[in-house]
Amino acid sequence: MIDHVALWTENLETLREFYVSHFGGVANELYVNPTTGFRSYFISFASGARLELMQRPGIPANANDTINAQHLGLIHLAFGVNSREEVDAKADELRAAGIPILRGPRVTGDGYYEFETLDPDHNRLEVSTAAR
Repeated sequence: MIDHVALWTENLETLREFYVSHFGGVANELYVNPTTGFRSYFISFASGARLELMQRPGIPANANDTINAQHLGLIHLAFGVNSREEVDAKADELRAAGIPILRGPRVTGDGYYEFETLDPDHNRLEVSTAAR
């Protein structure tokens, strides 16, 4: 079982607030290592999944900000919901908050109803449910 996924960020508080506000995550207390400058939060979700948000000086930026910006390695985080209506509602919520929807909502070839978006650091996200 995967315990958690970690993301580097230069915007620790902004990213924490994004995942708490828009995806129902619960953040732990800020961890700080004063020797290295490392700071982190674990964001826990109702499903049991956790996301570690990490900050430390000297970590380079990513370039994942358009529909065609793909690269090898981890490319997106997917949040599952229970219905098409929940997919649509989440897309509407994010659009209203000024967050771009890259593609969708749509039915994919492998049977999901989903949309793609970006978090404030341009990490690619999907919100999906099994198409019915």
